[in-house]
Amino acid sequence: MLSLLHFFCLFLLWGTGVGTPDTSLPYMVYLDGNQMVCLHWGFDDLQGDIEFQLTVNTTGWVGFGLSPNGNMIAADIVIGGMGPSEPYFTDRHGKGKFMPLVDDKQSYTLLSMDEKNGQTIMRFQRPIDTCDDQDFLIKDEPIKLIYAYGITDTIEYHKTRRGTKEVNLLNYMPKTFPPNSKYLMATMDKITIPSVHTYYHCKVMKFSKPSRKQHIYRIEPVIEHIDMVHHLLLYNCPSFVNTTYDNMCYVGDQGDTCFGVVGGWAVGGGPFELPEDAGIPFGDDDRDIYFKLEIHYNNPHLETGRTDSSGLKLYYTDQLRQHDVGVLMTGIISSHMPYMIPPKAQEFHTYGVCNTSLFTQMGDPIPDLNVFVVLLHTHLAGRKVRVAQYRDGKQIDFLAVDEHYNFEMQRFKNVGKIKTIKQNDEIAVECTYDTMDRTNVTKMGLATTDEMCLAFIAYYPAIKFRTCTGQPNTTTLYSSDTSHELFEPDNIENYEQVLKKLPQLQIVTDVENNLAFYSKGFVREMKESHTHNTCSQTNASNRLYTRWTMSPGGLMLFLLCIALM
Repeated sequence: MLSLLHFFCLFLLWGTGVGTPDTSLPYMVYLDGNQMVCLHWGFDDLQGDIEFQLTVNTTGWVGFGLSPNGNMIAADIVIGGMGPSEPYFTDRHGKGKFMPLVDDKQSYTLLSMDEKNGQTIMRFQRPIDTCDDQDFLIKDEPIKLIYAYGITDTIEYHKTRRGTKEVNLLNYMPKTFPPNSKYLMATMDKITIPSVHTYYHCKVMKFSKPSRKQHIYRIEPVIEHIDMVHHLLLYNCPSFVNTTYDNMCYVGDQGDTCFGVVGGWAVGGGPFELPEDAGIPFGDDDRDIYFKLEIHYNNPHLETGRTDSSGLKLYYTDQLRQHDVGVLMTGIISSHMPYMIPPKAQEFHTYGVCNTSLFTQMGDPIPDLNVFVVLLHTHLAGRKVRVAQYRDGKQIDFLAVDEHYNFEMQRFKNVGKIKTIKQNDEIAVECTYDTMDRTNVTKMGLATTDEMCLAFIAYYPAIKFRTCTGQPNTTTLYSSDTSHELFEPDNIENYEQVLKKLPQLQIVTDVENNLAFYSKGFVREMKESHTHNTCSQTNASNRLYTRWTMSPGGLMLFLLCIALM
């Protein structure tokens, strides 16, 4: 029989009202095997705050902590409860197997304390980085969470009422394998890698229609030659694609129109698990399923005779989750017209604007889109990426910001607290490039030495649209005999402004490759982004915390697809 706490946690997970998710605390995990201790949390990475709600099956005191080793030594701890007349709550730190000491600085703030139905519910928050040596610095890495509780409000030894669980608070991926789950293998079949530096191979595969709709909940890479597979993407195809093929990409095959993102992988990638209440749907219409697998092979030494069978393993289930997930590609797609980045530029900015008002040109108004993860992508010259959101002509938020972009560590990133895109919002993707080490112009294109500027936004509920991009109309910009002067070092700032002020060609496409466009878009001003402070002093957690799961190369997966070229 499920505990009362289990039902309570499920209620909070599914919503604060009927059918309404608690978007402020989107993540949930049980800290114990008996489901007596439930933790919800959410964060705002840009503001630098993280909020927790701890629910425990007790009417006594409750304790929660962040530990470098799974015990109380050097742990950052809060203890609280509902006393006879008022709540109590303190920020403490552990020194050993005795009462945690009260911190000199109280960095945690109690938001609410409730006691009902035999449970204590404690909601509190703190900065992600408190700049306090007695607190634990929360990083985008697994952290050992500890808990303890008593049966009265007298804070004393917890005996067996304690435990620990390792969780990445800032990049949480639940691990679930539902009953009756199955998997699809979408892989190449011993294709020969040609002796050229950059090669794209595409395979359109047919899978029989399942008896009912399914949800993909986990994606695992199957990489045979890590030294040559640069990235891979898996797309769902439009209904008119009904032919399989296995050859070079983009040479006029029917599958060139397959751009509905299902999943992907890039160097440094690993398995990806979707949130417990969401899945990527397939098999919900009356036809066979066609997926296109695209692999970018990087063969700088022009080796010969190498074959490859890499791809993806897709776990799916007929136990449907609450939400269908969609992926919207935003930013700049360079196939429409040329876009050049000058050499010897320390900071050069590009902009692509998604205009969601175009959606109504191709159907009914869209619902609110709840964004839960964003993946940012540039190539080797990229240094920063920002994704700004505008409503009624004014910037209201950043969906994502990476001020220290690293091509070797590209990955999806949880937005923390769910963010909502409404009909008619604009999404602007800004990329900053450093080309000081280059002597020639860098074009927007497919090769690793070219550049891109993209943000892949994962959201629910899924709609029919797949891309929403924009780029300056450069039709005549590079056609004159003097266009080379645009790229001169002393003209870089002026050239950037010329591109920014040109009319933006904004395009949206749907699952059937229908499109709508607007040729007079423009780039709005973007605010400064202020991520949370990095403290100069050494934090206790910096001294004691170690990486448990990341190798220097990292292992991450791109759920959403990246056009990592």
